[in-house]
Amino acid sequence: MYVIIVGAGDIGSPLVELASRESHDVVVVERDEAVASDISRNHDCLVLNRDATTMEALEEAGGDRADAIISTTESDATNIMVMLLARELEIPSQVSVVHDPEHMSLFRRLGVNALENPEQLIAEYLYRAVQRPSIKDFMHLSGDAEIFEITVGEDSAITGRSLAAADENDVLPDDVRVVAIERDQSVLLPQGDTEIRSGDLVTVFSKRGFGSEIIETFVGEATPSSAVS
Repeated sequence: MYVIIVGAGDIGSPLVELASRESHDVVVVERDEAVASDISRNHDCLVLNRDATTMEALEEAGGDRADAIISTTESDATNIMVMLLARELEIPSQVSVVHDPEHMSLFRRLGVNALENPEQLIAEYLYRAVQRPSIKDFMHLSGDAEIFEITVGEDSAITGRSLAAADENDVLPDDVRVVAIERDQSVLLPQGDTEIRSGDLVTVFSKRGFGSEIIETFVGEATPSSAVS
């Protein structure tokens, strides 16, 4: 895949690392000369020390043959201009970070796959990690719905039960579903007769997020969230 990454700061730099590691054809457009030089020294990719808000810069970056473009700068104005130029070049996949939530609708009207306020997402993730240390990972969906990973405790209400039995005995609420189980370095797609075991890392979908009562279903005891909340 041919990828253009605009901006090589806190978000763009690890993105360059990921894309390069996967052996994609990566072109970085970075206006800061020192940052551009650092990326060029440390990564196997083409780096242009240019302002990406000009058509000439994106054409030099190979925009006419790119499969994707990702804009990661700290300025929404810059990111939207890059996306407008990418649209003119008909780059198939257009992705951008968006720092001000009020700008999201503009990016979406352009058909851009936008990530809202990454700094806020990181802050929330860290805060929730302190609140709910038993949660290994989580992702917000629409409304209050969330998907999260949690390790099943030995004394939890669901340990030793099949998912069908858990449903029948109201151990799992109707709006909570186990969608995957990681066990012994393998991933299982759970069925009704799948038994939940202590130590399983389960991926859970909950329409109302992961409240204390849902967490206790899997870990068996209250988590120390009250110290933070």
